[in-house]
Amino acid sequence: MNANEPKTLTRDVEAAIVPVGTKVTLMKGEQAYITQSLGGSFTVIVNGNMYRIDARDADALGLPVPTPTQSATFSGPVTREELEKKVWETLKTCYDPEIPVNIVDLGLIYDCQLTPVGENRYRADVKMTLTAPGCGMGPVLAQDVQNKLLSLEPIDEANVELVWDPPWNQHMMSEAAKLQLGLL
Repeated sequence: MNANEPKTLTRDVEAAIVPVGTKVTLMKGEQAYITQSLGGSFTVIVNGNMYRIDARDADALGLPVPTPTQSATFSGPVTREELEKKVWETLKTCYDPEIPVNIVDLGLIYDCQLTPVGENRYRADVKMTLTAPGCGMGPVLAQDVQNKLLSLEPIDEANVELVWDPPWNQHMMSEAAKLQLGLL
């Protein structure tokens, strides 16, 4: 996707202002420059301001709306180990709208616990942080994590808690993330 080529919004669309997270409506006909399209969401620049648009609203950018992945379902009962692996793969599809690295490799996920709540049914409890405590995108990112976990068939409940201890720092990033961001 070339960020130099604007997309004309085909309809009014709800977006979150980056980095404050406030919801606004971008108007049909405005020009949007896509700067990032990772994890299903879009980071765009409209009139010099940055916004995050959800995947479900891709059509407003003239793009196809992604269909839910079939990999979110399992054929038959799933072991806890298989589900844990799938949960971490799913968490790696969540991105900070300003940083082209997934939140797992950024070191933002501190803990993820799966608790059985029935036969082949689980609750996921996630503790995550943000790169800065004042980041208004926290609720947006937490909702993205929750929605993606709930898309996994054996997950009936997903709780995401924003925590601040220990404070995040660049040392929490994976080597791959540091390399991608030019920090190595």
